[in-house]
Amino acid sequence: MEVNEIKDIEKRSRSDVRDSAFKLVFENLLRDDDIQELYNVADEIDEINVDDDVKNMVDGTLAHSEEIDRIIESYSKSRKLSRISKINHAILRIAVYECLYDEKTPDNAAISEAVKLADTYTYREDVNFINGVLGAFSRDRQNGEENA
Repeated sequence: MEVNEIKDIEKRSRSDVRDSAFKLVFENLLRDDDIQELYNVADEIDEINVDDDVKNMVDGTLAHSEEIDRIIESYSKSRKLSRISKINHAILRIAVYECLYDEKTPDNAAISEAVKLADTYTYREDVNFINGVLGAFSRDRQNGEENA
């Protein structure tokens, strides 16, 4: 197997982890069920891959959700948090979590992956909104000016 093929497999699997984590965070926002119950349901229906990597991302995102939500709201100039759709909220939560707590994922990669999720699951204007919020957040982090 060539190096590029290995990188593609690793990248795909990380994207798959992110996609599964996004779906579980989204479901949690919709239903406000205990996350363990959502893991059990996901295992039963076998449509969402739930492994340790997915659980780590979901658990970390939910553990820091208050901090993450404050950050999202501070960078969302056009919408209050309560006015952000649940699907966009879940995408933003995952991306901000990765930027803050996943040392393996650079901010630009987290943003790029969030935009890909938005492109797959949301409307075009939502893609622009998510990119704008995360872009402003990332620029401030680079300048050491995070609005938390």
